[in-house]
Amino acid sequence: MVDLSPLQEKRYHRNIQVPCVGVEGQKKLLRSSALVVGAGGLGSPAAYYLVAAGIGRLGIADGDVVDLSNLQRQILHFTPDLGRPKVESAADKLQALNPDCEIIQHPFAVTAENAAEVVAQYDLVVDATDNFAARFVLNKACLEMRRPFIHAAVLSMSGRVMTILPYEGPCLRCVFREPPALSAKTTFELGVLGTIPGLAACLQATEAIKYLLGQGELLVNRMLIFDALSMHFATAEVIRDPECPDCGVP
Repeated sequence: MVDLSPLQEKRYHRNIQVPCVGVEGQKKLLRSSALVVGAGGLGSPAAYYLVAAGIGRLGIADGDVVDLSNLQRQILHFTPDLGRPKVESAADKLQALNPDCEIIQHPFAVTAENAAEVVAQYDLVVDATDNFAARFVLNKACLEMRRPFIHAAVLSMSGRVMTILPYEGPCLRCVFREPPALSAKTTFELGVLGTIPGLAACLQATEAIKYLLGQGELLVNRMLIFDALSMHFATAEVIRDPECPDCGVP
């Protein structure tokens, strides 16, 4: 097994000092990969912290371009990036942050037609999308490819995080059988404080790192829900639905 270089030992010193990481854990991260779907409010900080932690290969998928309204929360994009593809803008910052990490750009939306092929290239998937249609596509592809799926969603001053291990606990469709009604409010109508996706994404990145290291207790069979206005955090038990259209028993 290849040893860490002196520069890597210095870069990851604070990780290595954590008892559940250590040198062997850091090597494991450097051999691991993750796909972040969405390079926006959730995807930017999730990708940042995964790359900073030393994940060996990170894919980032998004078909959008940087808009001025993104900059209030999407920390990988700067004012000179306006109009650039988000994956290109994100890749520049991530590669500058950590040259150890291979950054793979997927400059397109992940759809039912391409999801399984993209997901299969990585050890796990971070859900940084902003709509249920995309989440359901990812949920199904991760079940098919047996890839962990770390979900988060935010609105206004609140958010939720849940880790899905295929067929070991509930999937997203066990919890949300159908998308919300078209009348349901989104961040466009209700807004989102810029720090809120950052908070949720840090939790997602932590869950991803824990999974890759095989350490700790994951958010499986439970959903973490937070309200930042009251600074209240709670976990709700969620169970697998045997009649789930995605993961239920046929």
